[in-house]
Amino acid sequence: MLKGKKMAEEINIKNKKATFQYEILEKLVAGIQLLGTEIKSIRDGKASLVDSFCMFDKGELYVKMYIGVYSHGGYVNHDPRRERKLLLTSKELRKLEKKVQDVGLTIVPLRMFINNRGYAKLEIALVRGKKLADKRQSIKERESAREIDRAMKRYR
Repeated sequence: MLKGKKMAEEINIKNKKATFQYEILEKLVAGIQLLGTEIKSIRDGKASLVDSFCMFDKGELYVKMYIGVYSHGGYVNHDPRRERKLLLTSKELRKLEKKVQDVGLTIVPLRMFINNRGYAKLEIALVRGKKLADKRQSIKERESAREIDRAMKRYR
């Protein structure tokens, strides 16, 4: 089993589609309220942020995401797609809820990691959906960066 800083560097689950589909306006790091076997599954890397989203319910922020069942031992497992409460201050929650009420803004998880103290954290972002032209521009920028990188490698 990994300990401390080494574990924090190992677990880094990303939502790669989010940066392509959305324009990121603001980022926050939130704690997650987990059950016993969920943290074990996250440490095994059995979590996915693809198609995950955040929503407000009675002033609290929840994330709907996938965390696979824990395969070792005879533990009572959890529901892989249940809603999990995000732990933020009340000031941050009010601020986010006010902004989400604007048309076209939503909250999506970008990255899940384990900090140095062993707690699972979720980096969330307030985002606006990109138009098709914006996505095309992102593709052009990425491809031009690759070409420049290839050219630099040839001349080294």
